[in-house]
Amino acid sequence: MAEDEVVTTLKLLVIGDSGVGKSSLLMRFIENSFDEDQGPTIGVDFKSTVIDVQGNKVKLTIWDTAGQERFRTLTASYYRGAHGVILVYDTTDRASFDHITMWLNELEVYATNANIVKMLVGNKIDKPGRDVTTKEGTEFARDKAMLFIEASAKDTRGVKQAFDEVTQKILDTPDLWGDKGPKDTANLTNSNGDDEQGYCC
Repeated sequence: MAEDEVVTTLKLLVIGDSGVGKSSLLMRFIENSFDEDQGPTIGVDFKSTVIDVQGNKVKLTIWDTAGQERFRTLTASYYRGAHGVILVYDTTDRASFDHITMWLNELEVYATNANIVKMLVGNKIDKPGRDVTTKEGTEFARDKAMLFIEASAKDTRGVKQAFDEVTQKILDTPDLWGDKGPKDTANLTNSNGDDEQGYCC
């Protein structure tokens, strides 16, 4: 794909506790693959891809950040210049959902774009033993003015929609990029609407 076809490059972060499936979501989105034995990210991983959003080719540079405490100072600098952030929790792990507030506080401290687009993703909906309901995720996201979807990196549900929606929201936020963005981008619609996957906002 020719570089001159790309209308803009966006920086996305994927953050959340260790073990919630951040790397698995990214691998499913970028390579359409899933590794049951995916190890924890060490520091920060970086991947890029070009997607089509309503006829506009957009390059995404996606930073997959480690959730472990010992890497927190290392990852802080990667918030700089980010246009969007995907905050991930495990729907079978209440603590990872409770910690989203902490991640939002860190985002508030380090993000340099005041209008950074935030997407909350409840991952691992394929697993039994759900510990966080769709209603809880939806209400929390609405309260914090975030997009929200539930997903499964294992069976693909919600993964593409999450990245598509956060990208479209960035394109619809002129303050994030001034006059550089593509014009007249129509809103993407989630094929599932506000349904059991929990898309809202």
